[in-house]
Amino acid sequence: MHRRIENIRYAIITVSDSRYKNLIEGKEVDDKSGEFLKKELNANIKIIIPDDKNMIIGAINFLIDNYDVDAIVLTGGTGIDKKDVTVEALKEIIEKEIEGFKIIFQILSYEEVGFRCLLSRAFAGIYRKKVIFSLPGSINACKVGVKIIKEECGHILGHIL
Repeated sequence: MHRRIENIRYAIITVSDSRYKNLIEGKEVDDKSGEFLKKELNANIKIIIPDDKNMIIGAINFLIDNYDVDAIVLTGGTGIDKKDVTVEALKEIIEKEIEGFKIIFQILSYEEVGFRCLLSRAFAGIYRKKVIFSLPGSINACKVGVKIIKEECGHILGHIL
């Protein structure tokens, strides 16, 4: 019998070339989705990185190696533009994909935005005994995704820890 993990420690990664550029240049960074996820999931850590495979993988490994986290939630870089590589980066490292996450996300997104949900590629999986979730960068997508994450992350962790 698997247990449900409570008091989950989350980290947030915002994947955005423009937000990262503003951060590096010392300009104001408007990261509504990242801030929303940080607040909703009571995360202690939030970082912003560019949409780059090596940076995405490096950030995940950095967080796992240096912080006591159970789950990492990425927002951004999930579209279908050639620059959107978050899902491709995750597929390089994920040990087990949680296919049902993207299915439920698509169903709930369809109820919100109709067929436009086809352009978003939500993703989830297990890596190094952590749950990794990837959501589109829009605030509405994060609101949909956080409902699923809050409800099921503890259950998922109970199966892998």
